[in-house]
Amino acid sequence: MSTVLRKEYVVVRDDYAGAGKVSSDVKSTLSSIGIPSPVLRRIAVACYESEINMLIHAYGGDIILEIGDDGVIHMTFSDPGPGIPDIEKAMTPGWSTASDKAREMGFGAGMGLPNIKRVSDEFDITSSPEGTTIQLSFKVT
Repeated sequence: MSTVLRKEYVVVRDDYAGAGKVSSDVKSTLSSIGIPSPVLRRIAVACYESEINMLIHAYGGDIILEIGDDGVIHMTFSDPGPGIPDIEKAMTPGWSTASDKAREMGFGAGMGLPNIKRVSDEFDITSSPEGTTIQLSFKVT
C-alpha cells in the first residue's frame, strides 16, 4: 500500500480548551476529499473519543491520519503513558478512571474505548506503562 495522504497531529495533556480540534480537522480534511458521510461520521467519533482519552488519561500524544491507495483510512493514536493497566476493564462500557476535573467538564463516562471499537472496521490496542497505541482502519467503500 502506498500512502496518498498523511497528516500528523499533537494532542496536549489537559488542553480542555483545545479538545476536539484534531477530530474537527480530520473531519474537514476527509470531507474535502469526498469521503462519504456515513464513513466520515464513524471516523469523527473514533477520532474524538481517542483524542479526548489522550487529553484526560495520558500525557498527551500523537495522531496520524493516513489514506492508502487501497482506499482504506488508517489512524494511529499513540501516547507516552501511563498506559492502561487492564484493557479488558477499560473496554467495559461505563468503566472509567477519569479524574474529578475531567468529569466536572463532562468527560469520563467510560464509553470512549467501546465507542471507538464499535465504529471502526479494524481496531487494535496495545498498552504498557510506556504508553498506549490504538490502530484503526476504516473502509471507504
